[in-house]
Amino acid sequence: MITLHVEGMTCNHCKAAVTNALEELAGVTAVEVHLQEGTVDVQFDEAKVTVEALKEAIEEQGYDVK
Repeated sequence: MITLHVEGMTCNHCKAAVTNALEELAGVTAVEVHLQEGTVDVQFDEAKVTVEALKEAIEEQGYDVK
């Protein structure tokens, strides 16, 4: 599991957008968005998806990953 720090998430729409984008990636098994903390916990299979691909999926939704 990895915890990514994501800027710009403020509401349930943001939460849904990030969750859906990550769940579409092969190898992602669980996503938990924490709006208050500005973090996203992602469980994934490192053999199927890279951390860079996770970050790109979030950034394509318009959020910044730090």
